[in-house]
Amino acid sequence: MKTIKFLMLPVLLSMFFMLVSAKTDDSKETERIHKSINVLKDFTQMKESIPHDLIQDCEGIVIVPGMINAGFGIGGKRGRGIALVKLEDGRWSDPVFVTLTGGSIGFQIGVQSVDLVLVFRHKGVLTKVDNGDFTIGGDASAAAGPVGRNTSASTDYKMEAEVYSYSRSRGLFAGISINGSNLGIDKAAIANYYGEDVTSQDIFERAKGNTEAVRKLKETLKEME
Repeated sequence: MKTIKFLMLPVLLSMFFMLVSAKTDDSKETERIHKSINVLKDFTQMKESIPHDLIQDCEGIVIVPGMINAGFGIGGKRGRGIALVKLEDGRWSDPVFVTLTGGSIGFQIGVQSVDLVLVFRHKGVLTKVDNGDFTIGGDASAAAGPVGRNTSASTDYKMEAEVYSYSRSRGLFAGISINGSNLGIDKAAIANYYGEDVTSQDIFERAKGNTEAVRKLKETLKEME
């Protein structure tokens, strides 16, 4: 009997490590990356999608899946997402975990789940978030992004704003304003996913993430260009 138990020990240990690995792969951060991938794919399937050449020319992007936008006279929004910038060789950096919060005053009643994509013309604007919180519309101008296969499809489109926003909404609101919203670094999520000593600046400067989720994220972004 003791011999059987001894022989079963490696098998049990192997099963234990498989369960631990599965739990790690199913972490909240990995789930956030997968949800962001789904948001990007959903946008590509929409009739009025994000123009390919805007993705080609941009240097940064933020994806916030399922952001909650709620209000009763005074409104508020909060969501957790990811941010990436383009490196010098054209590759996308590894994802930095971010939060987006904001408030508004005016007539509004309801609760809405919003899939939000913010396209940044220059990565330097986005990487400044590393030094603290960043106000959209204050630290950088923001506008609703053009739609269509390319930017020329929108006659009103001019490259004047620093940030272009796209939202896919389900709920009672007709739309969403991001001006005044605060973009911050989710340091707890970064520490959980990358380690305690890794900063957002470290992540923005590298592209060595080799997990399945990160690979799929970058492949999806490449397909949008």
